[in-house]
Amino acid sequence: MTPKSIFSNLAKEPDGTWTTVYGPFVLKSALQPIFRRLGNGRLNIDSFEGLVRPYKADEAVSPAEFFPLVNPVDIEAIDSLLRTLHILNTGYLDRSKARIFVNFHPGLFRTPGKMRQEVERMRLAAHEAGMTPDRIVCEFSDKKAEDTQLIADFASHMHAIGFRVAIDDYGAGDSDIERVKLVKPDYVKFEASWVRDFMSNSAGAALLRVIVRQFMDDGIEPVFEALEENWQVELCGDLGVNLMQGYALARPELAPTTFDERFPELDEHGRIIYSGVDHVQQHLYRDVTPVESRILRPTRAFGKRKN
Repeated sequence: MTPKSIFSNLAKEPDGTWTTVYGPFVLKSALQPIFRRLGNGRLNIDSFEGLVRPYKADEAVSPAEFFPLVNPVDIEAIDSLLRTLHILNTGYLDRSKARIFVNFHPGLFRTPGKMRQEVERMRLAAHEAGMTPDRIVCEFSDKKAEDTQLIADFASHMHAIGFRVAIDDYGAGDSDIERVKLVKPDYVKFEASWVRDFMSNSAGAALLRVIVRQFMDDGIEPVFEALEENWQVELCGDLGVNLMQGYALARPELAPTTFDERFPELDEHGRIIYSGVDHVQQHLYRDVTPVESRILRPTRAFGKRKN
């Protein structure tokens, strides 16, 4: 596999979704919603996070099992293929505004030429999916100090083109604060276990509220993920956190997902956005129950690698 073959392994399935192959594996997209709390309290799908789901002979394989089997010379191409896959499958959904968070590993693209090449791949995938660059969020999670400036340089380049940038696993340590200052992200996803610890007592919640307000004042949107209990979702409202992700709200689903039917797209006033005659007929008289009433039981996450 070479970078030039980036689209040659992609296949459009009969249901309209996209898959790709690597050796004996079929790679599919699972999408998990990130919900935004609107002014009237309703929750609307703001974005999705793309997660890889490998299959071998129709049997699911965990990402943790799959990635060690990837030939090191193919890692760069696989990284690109998965981003492309998630972008295409998000574009297939009947949503006009939802963004897609895709993991990015800048250490794989250390030269300006490789960075430009990868950016062009993403732009091509976004165009094919009918999505503008600002609906693509590049999520960086590498905390190695030697990569911080590299990430900052790459993030600046991405911003200049129109893509958005997120930092994952923020925990308020000195290295995390320095990353935020250098990278200047649009979003910060808080490290889940760190947030859970602080949510469990009033002093910790007060500190979280201060940090969230500081980010908001700087034009950075906090995202709390891995919310597994209804009380955590409710507390986010008290903390001023409007972007939330977790099994308490919705679990990942393989594309094409049921999210269009379960959570029709809403405008900023909480009204359903209609995209066509058929869609109007389907949802015109439908009573859309707020997502808070669809709480699911917490479930252990499937694998750790989040491509």
